[in-house]
Amino acid sequence: MASPASPERAWRPSLPRTLAYLLAGTAAAFLSLVMLQVLLGRRLAQQQLVQTGSEVASNVVLGEVALERFSPEVLGKISGMRLAVGNLPESATSADRRLRWQTHRLQRELCRRLGRCPAVRPALLPRRGVWVEMASSLERVWLFAPLPSPRGWPPDPFFLSLSIGLGGLGALLLYLTLEIQRPLLRLQEALADVGLEALPTALPAMGAPAVRQLMARFNAMLLRLEDASRERTTMLAGIAHDLRSPLTRLRLRLAFAAEGPLPPQELERAQADIRSIERITRQFMIFAGAEASEVPVLVPLDALVAESAAAVEEVPLELDLEPLVRRVRPIALARAVGNLLDNAQTYGRPPLRVVLRPLGMGQGAGGTQGEAGPVESGFEIQVWDSGDGIDPEQWHRAMTPFQRLDQARGGEGHCGLGLAIAAKVARDHGGDLRRLEAPGDGADPAPGRFGVALRAWPLPGE
Repeated sequence: MASPASPERAWRPSLPRTLAYLLAGTAAAFLSLVMLQVLLGRRLAQQQLVQTGSEVASNVVLGEVALERFSPEVLGKISGMRLAVGNLPESATSADRRLRWQTHRLQRELCRRLGRCPAVRPALLPRRGVWVEMASSLERVWLFAPLPSPRGWPPDPFFLSLSIGLGGLGALLLYLTLEIQRPLLRLQEALADVGLEALPTALPAMGAPAVRQLMARFNAMLLRLEDASRERTTMLAGIAHDLRSPLTRLRLRLAFAAEGPLPPQELERAQADIRSIERITRQFMIFAGAEASEVPVLVPLDALVAESAAAVEEVPLELDLEPLVRRVRPIALARAVGNLLDNAQTYGRPPLRVVLRPLGMGQGAGGTQGEAGPVESGFEIQVWDSGDGIDPEQWHRAMTPFQRLDQARGGEGHCGLGLAIAAKVARDHGGDLRRLEAPGDGADPAPGRFGVALRAWPLPGE
């Protein structure tokens, strides 16, 4: 049987949790950058030195050929190469470890390309680089080759981009593990326990929004299963208890009938017991969902309520019905109105009054267009009587299935399902059942002292 969907509170991301994942992603990116620098930084520097060695070797060969015709000063002006003659300028005698490593690697590369090993000296002036000795027959000539500093900070753009991607991937994997996989595993374990002797405990709200919705629906399912199990147990116990009295009386009258014809008074009482049994079994079938498959249709509610009220006999009854058209389950709704009228007639005092009013558009879903005109949001059916009513403290008990406030009426076909069935029909229509009490200030003519209101909303069509 369809039940009204309860509105779920919008999920908002937690600021501390968001910051935690950002910090985790940043830490993963920093760790990836460090590992890339350690593992691939030296290899990248070697590749850069290989490229630099090729350029320096080409300049050395071209410079040595040009020195045969031009002086070093003229060659420097023509080619733009920085040359030094004779002794080296002030060089980096205390060069750092990285510069010494670059100098050594560049010398090895020049030896491989030139077929000889020229002298290579580190230098910090005029820029960071090395001086390479060129072959000259007259005097020593040195060629300056600048060297890039191995990247420490800022890091290489390729490594930085790769580390940011790895950090984001790590944060995503952490999010999927903690916010999706772990809650789903808990949900899977809880689902495996459903159907066993004891229901699993409710799951705490955790994980991503979609997972939280799944857990909320799982917890709602557990509540429905628990209520269904409790109602089933109570129903089995209640039907045996409520049928025991009329069946015992029928058995006794049958024993008397074996000795001779029963008086008309006893036959009438036997028929009353049979009617009580029929009423009890019918109430049980209704509560168990015998009318759950009823298709919602558009019906005039004023005519439906008036037809249900026509069954009330020998009791003053006033109808205050507004013409309304709603899509409802007519048999179930008529049964609920009949139960409310029967309770008012049985437990209250005349006169009775039935009121039908529409509910405001702002209190529910938007209206729809029916065959008889525009259909408003919802409706409310009020049943008033002039009795003492139900005490507010006893209202919850009166709504509980198989609970009778007047235990003396158990043998008259009353099994404590009247208000429970009406409340179930109201819930199936997205509404509820409420206790009403007329104000005692005398401002408006009260329709009665106490009443019950069935609030409902139109059902969607097929």
